[in-house]
Amino acid sequence: MFTLNSKGRLKVVDKPLVMGILNLTPDSFYEGSRVEEGNLLEKAAQFLREGADLLDLGGQSTRPGSEPLSAEAEKERVIPAMAALRNAFPDSWLSVDTYHASVAAAAVAAGADLVNDISGGHMDKAMLPTVGKLNVPYICMHMKGTPQTMQQNPAYDNLTQEVLDYFIERLAACRKAGIKDIIIDPGFGFGKTAAHNFQLLRELRSLVILKVPVLAGLSRKSTIYRTLGTSADEALNGTTVLNTIALLNGADLLRVHDVKEAKEVVTLVKAYQSA
Repeated sequence: MFTLNSKGRLKVVDKPLVMGILNLTPDSFYEGSRVEEGNLLEKAAQFLREGADLLDLGGQSTRPGSEPLSAEAEKERVIPAMAALRNAFPDSWLSVDTYHASVAAAAVAAGADLVNDISGGHMDKAMLPTVGKLNVPYICMHMKGTPQTMQQNPAYDNLTQEVLDYFIERLAACRKAGIKDIIIDPGFGFGKTAAHNFQLLRELRSLVILKVPVLAGLSRKSTIYRTLGTSADEALNGTTVLNTIALLNGADLLRVHDVKEAKEVVTLVKAYQSA
């Protein structure tokens, strides 16, 4: 069990959470996750009906080799959409997926409850102090390199130890900046080969010693569809398999493109563990 406190609004968590992905991007790796102004609220409503605990709104793709978007361009995409989500679903929990501190601040002002940063504060040095002042939870991810460079022959001497050491340092930096509620994301597919991803998944429980919630973002990623020889469009079953393993190995949140199926994983794993 853990709690999330966003500006005094409390969420008590006694079972794994499911975060639904909403991408306001024309170039995210899975076409099915892309939304536009015209269907944003419809997709969000679907996710909430299916049981999403959080909605994660992003304004730029961070797939390998993607082109970075300026903070101003990202705001133009994200802020009106965040405000629309908050207005339409006042009781929902909303996350903004950004590594720009100014976008995070504007999104929280527009209604976001959490900040989800793939860079762990490394791509914008203002991010951690900004989130500390905003008084919202922070999702801190591990990434080797940047989206433009991360898949150029990533190598580790000891993968799990390096990820663990990274989070020990980042958690200290987050707390020094005044961030109280921190979720860690080992960053499957961000500066990691398929072999690295499977190893990290197998050793995921090593991160539990940090005593903070762990997020697993495996949904429809290339580790699944390249292993199976298929595509992102055909990777739902594989995603369900790896999400199950992640929960069994200690994950507290699943970030997914397919909420209904992920909620079923949570229900079945909880029933299995309680039997």
